Amino acid sequence: MSTGSFAVPASPRQDFASGVVHSLPIVAGAIPFGFLLGSLAAKAGLSALDMGLMSALVFAGSSQFVAVELLDKGSAGLAVVGAILLVNLRHLLMGATLEPRFRGVSRARAGLALFFMTDEQWALALRRGPELSLAYWYGVATTLYLAWLSSTVAGTLAGTLIADPAAWGLDFTFIAVFLCLLAGLWRGGGSLPPWLASAAAALAVHALSSGGTWHILAGAVAGGAVAALQAKGQGRTRNA
Repeated sequence: MSTGSFAVPASPRQDFASGVVHSLPIVAGAIPFGFLLGSLAAKAGLSALDMGLMSALVFAGSSQFVAVELLDKGSAGLAVVGAILLVNLRHLLMGATLEPRFRGVSRARAGLALFFMTDEQWALALRRGPELSLAYWYGVATTLYLAWLSSTVAGTLAGTLIADPAAWGLDFTFIAVFLCLLAGLWRGGGSLPPWLASAAAALAVHALSSGGTWHILAGAVAGGAVAALQAKGQGRTRNA
């Protein structure tokens, strides 16, 4: 089996271990966040089994929070599924940026690997750059997956133990994680225009809309469009 554009590590075991180690700071933020989600799910009437299946099959924190909120309001199943798909549409853009790494990898193997793609997994993959390998990818994926699954189930089992999650600062944990990931992706002034475009679009849509998750998609599309225009302009400059 060809490994495509993935780097071939000297030792897959060491590369896997590197993925585990690099994911540990993210796990530190994911566990309380997952526990919070599980607690909210219990209040919405979900069982530990329900939460476990959702985390195992969806594995997307932001969309799971939206789903739990909708279930708590008694929304129809199709509305919940539609909301999950909407929130996760940004993964189309994220996956496109990883396409060069998966060239030559069979569709089955690529599809399985991309099932584990989260915002954090994607950010670490980009930071890894040319040294990214499937072993490293699965080192990160396995660690995040098990941590998320166990923490959300534990939170559901704890039920309503946490009356006010915000009072404990649990709702800020992933914000801190994302800020750290952004800092690691900073590549100088050229990184700023896509970030500003994404932030402006997301804030504008959020202010103009009456709830929902359209601001997430708007931010992803705006940031991706500006980044694409930047890359196109740089290509023209090099060919001039």
